[in-house]
Amino acid sequence: MLPYIDLSKIIFIDIETVPVTYRFSDLDERGQYLWDKKTKYIQEKEEKTAEEVYEKAGIYSEFAKVACISIGMIVQRNGEQTIRLKSFAGFDEKTVLQDFINSLAQITGKYPDALLCAHNGKEFDYPFLARRMLINGLKIPSLLNTAGKKPWEVKHLDTMELWKFGDYKHYTSLELLTYVFNIPTPKDDIDGSQVASVFYEERDIDRIIIYCEKDVVATIQLFLRYQNLPLIDEDFIIST
Repeated sequence: MLPYIDLSKIIFIDIETVPVTYRFSDLDERGQYLWDKKTKYIQEKEEKTAEEVYEKAGIYSEFAKVACISIGMIVQRNGEQTIRLKSFAGFDEKTVLQDFINSLAQITGKYPDALLCAHNGKEFDYPFLARRMLINGLKIPSLLNTAGKKPWEVKHLDTMELWKFGDYKHYTSLELLTYVFNIPTPKDDIDGSQVASVFYEERDIDRIIIYCEKDVVATIQLFLRYQNLPLIDEDFIIST
């Protein structure tokens, strides 16, 4: 699969998001009204109130913000393929996004033809980041900005889309694919449903970074499996 891809020029990413306010009641009156309006279908389907479905707010860029962005690249170190990780995380979303933008600029300055890769990135990570950058008054980097580009000019890979093989209705989680490809993953400290409480109650950014970086590593290993290449040993995974 994609034999022409230069692995050293792929920027693998994953993001963790949290609601803009921890509780529905913390939204202002207009925000509550608009959330109620946006989620009417979910409320009716699940027979829940707007407040009860607010636990899903973290997936909507209008009602959520970025808590962590982790990136990973495959590099050669002492003759061995190594995964190098770096994360941008914190309570100030604008700073998190700007630090990520700055890092992208450095990488694309070195590799002008660099690609982004994420699991379900085309449906979630890429548009979420672009929207939150606009909301924060930041310029969207070229690598994320798809406006006006032809399909072949968009440098986005998506490990979930690659697994679809043209089947548009097919969804497969990263967790399931690591299982079927026998990719070892560390025992989860938290899961996606707990990120908001870790962020707002525990204020433990490091736990969120560890969780986010785990998914970046899993995405890299999955991509290697797609290429019929050996996995990278955990001894050659470096977080900076």
